[in-house]
Amino acid sequence: MADLNLSGTTEISDTGIKKHFKNFEPWQSLFELAWNGLDARAKNISIEMVENDMHGVQSITVLDNGDGIDIEQIKDNFGKFNDSSKKEDMAQHGLHGRGRLAFHKLAHDAKWWTRCTAGIASIEVHAAKIRDYDGKIVAAESLPSVLAALTTGTCVELNRLHTNLPPVEELLQKFSVEFGWYLALNEDRSITINGIPVVVPSHQISNKTITSGKATFDVKVLCWNERPSSEKSHIYLLDSDGKTRHKSLSSFNLKKNFFASVYVTSAWADKFVHDGANLFAPDSHSTESDEWKKLARPLNDFIQEVYDDFLRKFVDAELKKYEEDGIFPSYAGLDTTYANWRAANTKSLVRLVYTSDPSVMNSLNKKQKKIIVRLLDRISVSNENDALFEILNDVLDLDGASLSQLSQQLQHTRLEHIISTIEILQQRQGAVSKLRALMNEHYLKVKETPDLQQIIENNTWLFGNRYETIGAEEDTFTKIAKNLRDQIKSVHHIDDDDVEDGAHVEGVNRQTDLFLARKIPTLDSLGKKVYRCIIIEIKRPGIALNVKHLRQLDDYANIIKKHPEFGSEHLRFELILVGRKISSADTEILSRLEGQLSKSDLGLVSDDAKMKRYVMSWYTLLDGFELSHSHLLDVLKLQRESLATWTKEELVEDLQTEQS
Repeated sequence: MADLNLSGTTEISDTGIKKHFKNFEPWQSLFELAWNGLDARAKNISIEMVENDMHGVQSITVLDNGDGIDIEQIKDNFGKFNDSSKKEDMAQHGLHGRGRLAFHKLAHDAKWWTRCTAGIASIEVHAAKIRDYDGKIVAAESLPSVLAALTTGTCVELNRLHTNLPPVEELLQKFSVEFGWYLALNEDRSITINGIPVVVPSHQISNKTITSGKATFDVKVLCWNERPSSEKSHIYLLDSDGKTRHKSLSSFNLKKNFFASVYVTSAWADKFVHDGANLFAPDSHSTESDEWKKLARPLNDFIQEVYDDFLRKFVDAELKKYEEDGIFPSYAGLDTTYANWRAANTKSLVRLVYTSDPSVMNSLNKKQKKIIVRLLDRISVSNENDALFEILNDVLDLDGASLSQLSQQLQHTRLEHIISTIEILQQRQGAVSKLRALMNEHYLKVKETPDLQQIIENNTWLFGNRYETIGAEEDTFTKIAKNLRDQIKSVHHIDDDDVEDGAHVEGVNRQTDLFLARKIPTLDSLGKKVYRCIIIEIKRPGIALNVKHLRQLDDYANIIKKHPEFGSEHLRFELILVGRKISSADTEILSRLEGQLSKSDLGLVSDDAKMKRYVMSWYTLLDGFELSHSHLLDVLKLQRESLATWTKEELVEDLQTEQS
């Protein structure tokens, strides 16, 4: 044994060796040394780093309790490059015979101490002459103490480090990503760095037992949250001892963000042969055996189930990000029920596109996502619904099931859109008819509070599309706005000129004005964030609007402009005065309305930079709805309800029920 020559030269030049590690990171050298230990059937790998006085790493030792290096076949281990004697287990990493020489990316010198059944030896390699290795038989007394305590194993010492390593915490994370799949499969193996164990990264496990012929296969699918750095999506066949007898790439290897390791364990694999060895033995098994061939379909189906479940969760998370990033339309100004339906429909379409081909949406930036999502939203509810199906069918690689799902989705979208539109128009037509009946027949009996308060809050769409939803009341803003209004001279005083024909001052005084104020964050015409401040004052039904009320509106506007808290450049005001009708004797309101006709803004009487003022009558609002929707109302053949027999209480109760 003493005459055994353990020195030699690798069958490649120094330059040729280093060229292979051109894109290698220094810390990956430690990966390779750890893999060499695991390939040598080590149960434990221990990496220890010794710091110098400057807290830099001075030296590194990598210890394993594997079989050691076979010193009788030293040329097979150190003399070959891109070749290796390690071919017994298909799961072995070091099959290329070059990993040991990666050390030069981190250190100038490397020394292997090894103890195997054939003896004890040391082998040195220097980065300057990396193709040369110098080995010799040594006495047990010369072994490092950590290796001397082991029956077999290898200890690699790296000295004269020329590159800094990441902190231990970061190294542990990198090792977790690299070795996690292996440690999950081999629960009896461990790797530590400075005594801290490398943990298996977060993952999900799915199990299933599949019978094929007379053989039973236990399938375990590990779905990783992060891509293992050295592991593709392989299918491993393991025998009863857990040794890998065969591995092949999974058909799911190229699925975006899906990183899975599939382990198939069976006693059937105990007699598995490959590369033609004993292939014709009567009791041998191979990839050509019926059991393996018949396993392919149910195995693929099970992996597909795991992938589908992963994709559902992945898309759910992506859709949540879309909501947080404002990718989906806001549907501001739409009826709440219709807006909710549109939002659900658009999410369903985006989900369908994502699940059909995740790469389509993954490759887009935020602005591109907004454009695509909004196009899907608009086209899906337009007359071009069929065109959307054609586009998605042409662009996406859809299978039969996905194609059928897309077709059903778009057909359902069109039907739901029609139904939703009909329901909304029917509800609003009914509300208009009931309000008209109130104003025609019961205006002297209607009390602003509580009769009209809830009616208005539930039907703000009457003031136009931009008032569909004006949100909840904000106490501070409402209190200030109402207090300022109360400063207007004679705002609560009623005289004979204010009273509607047929009404009496005494009766009208028992009614109260209605006041709503809302402060809503929104975007102005330039896309800047501002607060939209809406103040609606609805005069009691017994009053006809006249020039006095117009002046009060102007006075209110001036008071608001002078108030310090309302002087912000980020506030935009809309003051709306509503009455049952405009007095037939008044000319000033009509004159102001005519002066703003060119702006096509219903009821506008004044338009300042930060404040708009409106005067509207109930009949203008009610007629406006019917004129805007006359065609649809005719097409849908909506029949107005005969409300002549309804009492004031019945009308109010029905209108106070929120329009859904």
